[in-house]
Amino acid sequence: MSADTNQSIIQSDIHHVFHSWSVQNQLNPLAFKTGKGCVLIDYDGKEYLDFSSQLVNTNVGHQHPKVIEGIIQQAQELCTISPAHANKARGLAAQKILEVAPKGFKKIFFTNAGADAIENAIRMARLFTGRRKVLSAYRSYHGNTGAAISATGDTRRFNNEYAQDHVHFFGPYLYRSEFWSSTEQEECERALHHLRRIVECENPANIACILLESIPGTAGVFVPPKGYVQGVRQLCDEFGIMLILDEVMVGFGRTGKWFAQEHYEGVTPDLITFAKGVNSGYIPVGGVIISDAISQYFDDKYFPGGLTYSGHPLAMASIVANITAMQEEKMVENAEKMGEILATGLKTLAQKHAIIGEVRGIGLFWAIELVSNPEQKTKFTLAEMNKVKQLCLDNGLLPFIAENRIHVAPPLIVTEAQIHQALAIYDTVLSQMA
Repeated sequence: MSADTNQSIIQSDIHHVFHSWSVQNQLNPLAFKTGKGCVLIDYDGKEYLDFSSQLVNTNVGHQHPKVIEGIIQQAQELCTISPAHANKARGLAAQKILEVAPKGFKKIFFTNAGADAIENAIRMARLFTGRRKVLSAYRSYHGNTGAAISATGDTRRFNNEYAQDHVHFFGPYLYRSEFWSSTEQEECERALHHLRRIVECENPANIACILLESIPGTAGVFVPPKGYVQGVRQLCDEFGIMLILDEVMVGFGRTGKWFAQEHYEGVTPDLITFAKGVNSGYIPVGGVIISDAISQYFDDKYFPGGLTYSGHPLAMASIVANITAMQEEKMVENAEKMGEILATGLKTLAQKHAIIGEVRGIGLFWAIELVSNPEQKTKFTLAEMNKVKQLCLDNGLLPFIAENRIHVAPPLIVTEAQIHQALAIYDTVLSQMA
């Protein structure tokens, strides 16, 4: 029997697997055999420094022994059980999440991923308020299921909009301001004014929730200006609207705090959605962190929702092991410390390379926006970004490419040496693109 190679694995994949977000006859996937920490290894033995964390989810890195052991132990005891039955791993997982969550939250509803976490958070907000409309940003991504894709602002929602009562608004993005702003303060004030007008024009009495990514991720890593999220919270309070913060991508240490919303002093949402970093993607899982008030509402009212694999024991065990490893190894603290080093390095690159329009981010969550004309802010083309991606791969770095941006999101265990290695590769690639 012949040994597996990159080519043999890729050929088997493209002949038998239907890929997401793709034209099937244009596929050219990579093939990875294994990984360790921040490194992935393909079937031909080539190593890649993973600065994408895959889809920004492998927070503890690849093949973390403590998480693997947690899954093995649970598999040996009980592989699966109906969500109607109590299960030790599920109760422990909920406790571990609530242990690191902000105060004011009582229970966890477990889902299979981030998209159905969004679905159920919206459902809870609608039932709790008795209202229908959902407001969310144009520059956003919330998932590929019915309400989640309709709530999504980017172009992937086109031809997928079957859910009802979804309205979009523009969030703050000073580099390409929709509000002709010249300062962060102006952008904040004008974006909040715009949102208020949307709320007023859509009739506040019909609006169940405002759904925000705590930091919009796939859309461009937009750290909100000071006061913006507080302003949204105040607007929600004024009109009795639920605030849902989507922490699917930025939760569990990514920004140097357990939850990105902790960066916004005085803000407590009504619901928080999560997935990805909660167990570093080792087994599919997501969920909703439910506030005291909404949790109590359903104490004597029926909740019309559920999933066969809600709180699946193997996923629950991976959550317990993942959060425990993060606590024991101080990964959130490392994300904050390494984030400062990364920030300095990326800002230095921006000063050196004119094709960098802007670098922005926090912790280990950054974007390098590439422009061919800095004055006109002309975005890099698809062909140019494909070349950027290939050059990164040629130099042994696995990037996260979105539109005209390189998203920089290594695992939270990344070392200073690995950050400098990645920065050197970015420098080489950008020099070749100039």
